[in-house]
Amino acid sequence: MKTIKGPALFLAQYAGDEPPFDSLEDIARWASELGFQGVQIPSWDKRLFDLERAAESQAYCQEIQAVLARHGLVVTELSSHLQGQLVAVHPVYDDLFDGFAPPELHGNPKARQAWAVEQIKLAARASANLGLNALATFSGALLWPFLYPFPQRPAGLVEEGFAELARRWKPILDACDKEGVDLCFEIHPGEDLHDGTTFERFLAEVDGHPRCCILYDPSHLVLQQLDHLAFLDRYHPRIRMFHVKDAEFHPSAQQGVYGGYSSWLERAGRFRSLGDGQVDFKGIFSRLAQYDFDGWAVIEWECALKHPEQGAAEGARFVAEHIIRVTDRAFDDFADAGTDRQANRALLGLD
Repeated sequence: MKTIKGPALFLAQYAGDEPPFDSLEDIARWASELGFQGVQIPSWDKRLFDLERAAESQAYCQEIQAVLARHGLVVTELSSHLQGQLVAVHPVYDDLFDGFAPPELHGNPKARQAWAVEQIKLAARASANLGLNALATFSGALLWPFLYPFPQRPAGLVEEGFAELARRWKPILDACDKEGVDLCFEIHPGEDLHDGTTFERFLAEVDGHPRCCILYDPSHLVLQQLDHLAFLDRYHPRIRMFHVKDAEFHPSAQQGVYGGYSSWLERAGRFRSLGDGQVDFKGIFSRLAQYDFDGWAVIEWECALKHPEQGAAEGARFVAEHIIRVTDRAFDDFADAGTDRQANRALLGLD
């Protein structure tokens, strides 16, 4: 068994234009003072990281590592969530997702998609240059507008959607394989890969590609009312990344999973800071230890109520307290009588 590494922090929700969140040096100092040991870096945020330089320059990657090392931190993984979203966009969302791409690509879906594909390949190369073996992303969605079928979906629509999704992602998965990097899709509403069934369908379409993996975030499973512990039991061979995030779900006479278009504050299901929701983290950390997960416990802060800085400070302690230092011996070793094959055969009545 392996001991999970952590606590670490995903920086996407914390990066900003004011100190200490406007540079990697300052945000690293701040995170270190809270007790974090690693950071997951959003590859699209130039305030913290230059993806193109990292993909081309080993020296630049060493500079990034040195900045973090000054504060006792390491980079755990890169995130390419926003770029991954743009690999597959249904036209109804074109205007909304233009903001994820450079201004010169707005209004040009084909150019935007080509840019996104290249970005993820750069992120895979940058990950390899940083000595990382996993990269986070989203799958994007062609089928999300057809999630709840009324009127009934025409025959073959879902099959064609997943076949196209696989055609777009297979070359990216191959590029990741070349770099020795697992591509970890966050199972997330709004993506075509939003539960176990959709992941399995996609995995079959990419012929069980060895780099097609999962970023496990239990909060999204709670909000869909999936069994987030059984998910680990079923999919642990493909789980390579872990976002530690909490959520709660309180259905009422007014709303359930779909939320009635309410704000996050008023929804039946909403994200919460660690320890304030319904995720069974003791069960999760126990299973991850049992299944030899050797990655990082990375906090992704999202909460409708609590301030992000309080969430980070409390979260670092929460994760540190939940990480299981795995045992190197059996609890009943004290009663071990040793190994004697002849005696064992005698006890079995074989001699």
